[in-house]
Amino acid sequence: MNSRAISLLNNEEIDAILTARCDDVFSRLGMHEHPTGKGLIARVFLPGAAGVDVIASKDNKKVASLALVDEVGLFEGPLGRRRKPFAYHLRVDFGNDTVVMEDPYRFPSLLNDDDVYLFGEGTQERLYQWMGAHPRQIDGVDGTSFVIWAPDAGRVSVVGDFNGWDGRRHVMRKHPASGLWEIFLPGVSQGQVYKFEIATRSGEILPLKADPLAYAMQGSPNTASIIPATQPYKWQDDSWMDARKTTSNHYRQAVSIYEVHLGSWRRSVERGGEYVSYRELAEQLVPYVIDLGFTHIQLMPVSEYPFDGSWGYQPIGLYAPTSRFGTPDDFRFFVDRCHREGIAVLVDWVPGHFPTDEHGIGRLDGSCAYEHEDIRKGFHPDWNTLIYNYGRGEVVSYLLSNAMYWLEQFHIDGLRVDAVASMLYLDYSREEGEWLPNVHGGRENLEAIEFLKQVNSRVYFNHPGGMMIAEESTAWPGVSRPIEQGGLGFGFKWNMGWMNDSLRYMERDPVHRQYHHHEMTFSLAYSFSENFILPLSHDEVVHGKGSLLHKMPGDDWQKFANLRAFYGFMWTHPGKKLLFMGGEFAQRQEWNHDQSLDWHLLDDPMHSGVRNLIRDLNHVYRELPALHELDCDGRGFEWVESENAQQSVLVYLRKDEAGAAPVLVVVNLTPTVYSDYKLGVPLSGHYRERLNTDSQHYGGSNIGNRGSLLAVDEACHGQPCHLTASIPPLATVIFSWQAP
Repeated sequence: MNSRAISLLNNEEIDAILTARCDDVFSRLGMHEHPTGKGLIARVFLPGAAGVDVIASKDNKKVASLALVDEVGLFEGPLGRRRKPFAYHLRVDFGNDTVVMEDPYRFPSLLNDDDVYLFGEGTQERLYQWMGAHPRQIDGVDGTSFVIWAPDAGRVSVVGDFNGWDGRRHVMRKHPASGLWEIFLPGVSQGQVYKFEIATRSGEILPLKADPLAYAMQGSPNTASIIPATQPYKWQDDSWMDARKTTSNHYRQAVSIYEVHLGSWRRSVERGGEYVSYRELAEQLVPYVIDLGFTHIQLMPVSEYPFDGSWGYQPIGLYAPTSRFGTPDDFRFFVDRCHREGIAVLVDWVPGHFPTDEHGIGRLDGSCAYEHEDIRKGFHPDWNTLIYNYGRGEVVSYLLSNAMYWLEQFHIDGLRVDAVASMLYLDYSREEGEWLPNVHGGRENLEAIEFLKQVNSRVYFNHPGGMMIAEESTAWPGVSRPIEQGGLGFGFKWNMGWMNDSLRYMERDPVHRQYHHHEMTFSLAYSFSENFILPLSHDEVVHGKGSLLHKMPGDDWQKFANLRAFYGFMWTHPGKKLLFMGGEFAQRQEWNHDQSLDWHLLDDPMHSGVRNLIRDLNHVYRELPALHELDCDGRGFEWVESENAQQSVLVYLRKDEAGAAPVLVVVNLTPTVYSDYKLGVPLSGHYRERLNTDSQHYGGSNIGNRGSLLAVDEACHGQPCHLTASIPPLATVIFSWQAP
């Protein structure tokens, strides 16, 4: 062991380095000009080292041996006759081993002033290009750069296996004006795990934190971040992405969405019920969705989350696809396969709240950096979660960049934004005295409103073919109206009113439905006030609500008939469609996230019949422009008979843009057969029975109209012509006019 030398630092400065309390470690460690102005000195802190030599990288020759100034591992010494800074590395004697390593404190700051400015301003859209962990090469040296925002921290260190999880070893460079901390660690590479050790201003060391911008994370119960791969994924969906750039008018297209929870769609029987991987899902789920005719897959949140029971709605790694099903590149493979097979991919996005897990961003640096300090604005009582501070530019940049990240790095086609109502209202789920009004004394969250507008406008600007969808359960005006017209700028909104009213009606015994007829007709009073999606989502089949089949009244035959009729009503009602997995074959039990869907039910003709119906409904919906072209336009719908409450019959027309090929829809929500029922239509001629939910192919009684009917020139229901039909029990029948 070298004898202890005298340092140019005073005892207080030395102690600050040894205890990781130095407020500007880069001014102490590394290479610096000698205080005399004559020559250079180097200083390194390597706990456990017995000796350190400085080696010139250019010629690999020893420049100097540093003297031990503290037995803990602080070394210091002049660099001979050198006057100008030079590239070097270290040869370190650890007693039983000699290691050649780079000195992280010799590398300059890698931050770009413009990036930092936009980050603080709240307009930085691509934090993922420089924050978090990025393998890169600096001055010919391979390593990883780390950047984290911790504005109130007294010290931040990167820790991992590469430094024995010792927070003294790699203290980061602080940028006081921005609150950013950074360091480049040579030799640290992809696949290694890391966290941040953060000390508060008072010196308290917090529980280790995962990287807020981790691009991969360990699976639960482990919580470390993982340095991402350096090789870019080789996408094969160029034709899809090129077409997406010019395909922005989803309002005129058929949009039929299959909502999936990846952990319970199907489990691996061969592996004892383990999860199916992203790559296995690409081979199994994608063909299934194509066969059923859905146009989109919507995934419940895939951002990393620690608790299975949150279904992903309490994300802890907003930038990391969950490791439950594989790596980020495995997830890219899944999306790639969807696109190559013509299926769009939507994901649930959760910018409204985040969990309080100690390794997350809650009190990241001992202060409320991401959340509000006052729990009246910063805490969700419903979910015991924290609320982002949308008034802070850095937080807005973090969330805005995350939206872009999914669309750009994973080619996601759109985001369904969760719990928008909770973001819009300051008093959401709060009693008087539990919330703070805005600057005008109102209940609107002005900062969240501006944030949503900003995200929507920037997504559509950068990705005109994308989709932004709001899960918003109130009557907030203009959710899907353009921002320049006073709206929030979403492309679509879930029609929660339609869902609640129609399900409430369908749960009633048919004998009582005549007294609640308005529950099925009221939605048409507002169906075109927004661009709606009709959702039968996971929320309707959990928490004791039972499955969709379970909600239907009557014996088993009537339950199935009711459900089939309801699906027919949904697929012909204005609005795009969304169905949660299992609904397509009438899952009997309510959804359980811990197990696979009950695929064995498809051995029963009644269940397989429902799946046949969904397949054919999607086919007809996509094939007939009248059923989708004007989903968001009042010109596409006309009542023929809306007041027949006594017989619980609904009759309406759907029309396309040209108005040349109307579709007639008849819905009978009683178990009674109505023969010789007159139906007004706008054109005479033949009307083909395109779909009848009472068909035996779907498990019905097969009452129908032998394929087509002839309309005659005799007025009825305010229409110039009419046809006479047999209306089957508990059924929806779709007729399309046939040109002569």
